[in-house]
Amino acid sequence: MRGWERALSVLEALCERGQAAGQGWTLDTELLPAHQQQVNALENHGLVELAGREDRAELSALEGRPVRWAARLTSYGHDTLAYGCSRPRAEPLPGGEEADRQLVELIPSQMAALRVFVGLADQLRVPPADGLAGQVGAASCDHGIKRWRLYLTPEQMESVAYGLWLHQMTGSAAEANRFAREYGDRSEERRVGNE
Repeated sequence: MRGWERALSVLEALCERGQAAGQGWTLDTELLPAHQQQVNALENHGLVELAGREDRAELSALEGRPVRWAARLTSYGHDTLAYGCSRPRAEPLPGGEEADRQLVELIPSQMAALRVFVGLADQLRVPPADGLAGQVGAASCDHGIKRWRLYLTPEQMESVAYGLWLHQMTGSAAEANRFAREYGDRSEERRVGNE
């Protein structure tokens, strides 16, 4: 499980347990110590509030026992959870389609150019290939190597090349050149396909 997935699962647990308790706080007996440590890390990002002495005393009175630790989501934590649960995810490929797709890793400037291309779909005479916008929306970023990962069909690969060619014709050639070096020059395919 990735770090952001772990963080979302902890935020989700805090939200569920806080709502179930009625007072919004998740108490020390409701989370494992390892999760409590993750909550402490999330506090540093402003996503979680830890109960202070007065809040713990009030919770202790309500519970009829000493409460040594309690946490709840901040507004930022609620928003992060809502966004994280709504963000597009890469869909598992139906059986047999994996062989038809290729892993493509794009640098941030290539991904930015590709987002412009799919964003203009309704204005272009040669629109992006079917499913490309969905792949762009569901792409994940490997922050370790600073690359966006997509799994594309040959038609989508050709469409990406076309989008980067448009980017080249209106500004920078670096993105198209890099794509051609890493995944093959598709300009001949594009020219033949549009005749």
